[in-house]
Amino acid sequence: MMKRIPSVLCLLLAATTHAQESNSVFNFLELPVSAHATALGGNNISLIADDASLIFANPALLSSVSDKSLCLNFMTYLQGCNVGSAAFVKLAGERGTWGVTAQYADYGKMDETTADNVTIGSFKAMDMALSGMYAYNLSDRWAGGATGKFIYSRYADYTSIALAVDLGLNYYNGDNDFSFSIVAKNMGGQVKAFGDHHEKLPFSLQAGFTKRLAHAPFRLSVTAIDLTRWDKKDYYVSGEEISTGQLLMNHLAIGVDFLPTDYLYLSLGYNFRKANEMKAAGSSHAAGLCAGGGLSLRRFSFGLAYAQYHLSAPSLVFNAAYRM
Repeated sequence: MMKRIPSVLCLLLAATTHAQESNSVFNFLELPVSAHATALGGNNISLIADDASLIFANPALLSSVSDKSLCLNFMTYLQGCNVGSAAFVKLAGERGTWGVTAQYADYGKMDETTADNVTIGSFKAMDMALSGMYAYNLSDRWAGGATGKFIYSRYADYTSIALAVDLGLNYYNGDNDFSFSIVAKNMGGQVKAFGDHHEKLPFSLQAGFTKRLAHAPFRLSVTAIDLTRWDKKDYYVSGEEISTGQLLMNHLAIGVDFLPTDYLYLSLGYNFRKANEMKAAGSSHAAGLCAGGGLSLRRFSFGLAYAQYHLSAPSLVFNAAYRM
């Protein structure tokens, strides 16, 4: 077993570090799922659309998804790594909606080495999460939702299991096309740790709004993330403690939709934290830019987005949905 520790510990270190923003485990849960949300800066919890991929960010948005909707999602990430998810949504009475989702990140096969860098074999690594969620229309404008998650990770002989809950609330005024949401994500803990020490889940308190401009085919979205972490020591730019202004901007993702028709959108977004993290790692602030577009027909919808989450290569996020 001691011969396997060096290579496995390297993987655990990578898996439990989400850029520079977290010391938690199961950070694959923070990877984008929705192409539309990705294109709007990577984080969006307030977009009202018939899009099942959005429910991964906020369970209250279940109320906006059509009955019997099936959504499949895929993201290109690191070489040899496959990231994907699926969701199914079903109405439950006049006010309720339930959904089931699955997420996975398969890191493929890796070399197993000793402390002397001698290859002695190989091992596999993966993360997965299975979720059930329910949303209820509290009134004509308010909806609440909850998600229960079973999370499992395996890196060689190391395994971990966790249980978590997401809680979301959404207000939507259709008269002026304004939406506001607040979400608490990944509240829970490890049932079984990788070792003797139990580690934190990537909890995040988020709030955001989406507003369509009057008499113009544009829609603005602003999302504030990680609202419980305001210690400057947790964030660094090029190895130095960030300023107060940078700290505030580090919690924001902004995006704009161009809506030339009711069934087509083109989006552009910027994520300030990703830009700062990528700059600290050797990239430029342009790494915070995101873009994408989508088409929604009567039964089918498609989405594609571009963003950068790693220095080695940009990522593409694909969504395909079918309404039965």
